[in-house]
Amino acid sequence: MEYDVVQGDIAAQSADALVNAAGTSLRMGSGVAGALRRGAGEAINEDAMAKGPVDLGDVAVTDAYDLDAEYVIHAAAMPHYGDGQATAESIRNATHHSLAKADELGCRSLVIPALGCGVAGFDLREGAAIIGDVIADYDPDTLEEVRLIAYSDSEYDTIQAATETTANPDPNGSPDPDR
Repeated sequence: MEYDVVQGDIAAQSADALVNAAGTSLRMGSGVAGALRRGAGEAINEDAMAKGPVDLGDVAVTDAYDLDAEYVIHAAAMPHYGDGQATAESIRNATHHSLAKADELGCRSLVIPALGCGVAGFDLREGAAIIGDVIADYDPDTLEEVRLIAYSDSEYDTIQAATETTANPDPNGSPDPDR
């Protein structure tokens, strides 16, 4: 499985599944969740909340509605909004469960944000390194491509630097020198 760091709006990505940076309540508020809700329509928020709450580090799946994906995997890397911050363990577990759920669903492509690194307050560089390590160590069944997405230039630069030792966009195993 290869993965790369890309920049853009997660709601504009095309993949089999998109991962939402969720809290345990699965209520879709701001940040990544807000972007996905705006792109998919309000029904996704109602669907997600009906499947919650979930345990910290766990996931739930909804239809992607108006997004260019089949599924949205809601990964609870942070407690319910206002009830605490993400931890290294919650980010690791949410990332692993997202990959495993995508495999279980038969997905070949997945787009994942820096879980726990927005409103959840976890350091972006450290969180991206954890996510990159989990992706690099994951042994997929169906997943062929994972894109770790950043919204801004500065987020992209931080995530790229944090994952450059684990990112493997080149089938020969060397990081892309043009990034």
